[in-house]
Amino acid sequence: MFKFLSLVLACCLWLFPGDAFAVPAPPLSFSNAELARKDFSGQKLQKAEFSNANLESTNFSGADMMGVVLSTSSLVNTNLHGANLTQALIDQVKFNGTDLSDAILVDSIMLRSRFKNVNIKGADFTGALLGKEQVLQLCKQADGVNSKTGADTRDSLGC
Repeated sequence: MFKFLSLVLACCLWLFPGDAFAVPAPPLSFSNAELARKDFSGQKLQKAEFSNANLESTNFSGADMMGVVLSTSSLVNTNLHGANLTQALIDQVKFNGTDLSDAILVDSIMLRSRFKNVNIKGADFTGALLGKEQVLQLCKQADGVNSKTGADTRDSLGC
């Protein structure tokens, strides 16, 4: 019986080489972290959690942040230029002086987030869940077309 099981295991390893049976790593968690002025530019941060984190002056430009959680975090003077935030949970976030230009925020939940002095030129908000007051505020400065999705910022906000 032991020889049979060894043969089956050897066949499986031959048919599925590498880490085919590996358990996927859990998402990165930076909850409650002090990450001011860190550089995450261009990194793959899919489904990472940054809940209640200080992300002041942090660089996320060009980062792949699909499905990321940024709940109750501070993104003051943060660079999100060209970041992909598709299906992100961005509720109760403080955006002050934040660069969201050319960012992809498709299908993100952004309720109760505050926007002050933000750059949204070319940002794609298609399907994003925003409150009426947020949309009215963002529409006052909405401009440009997203370089990756081709979406007009004003149209994606429903201005």
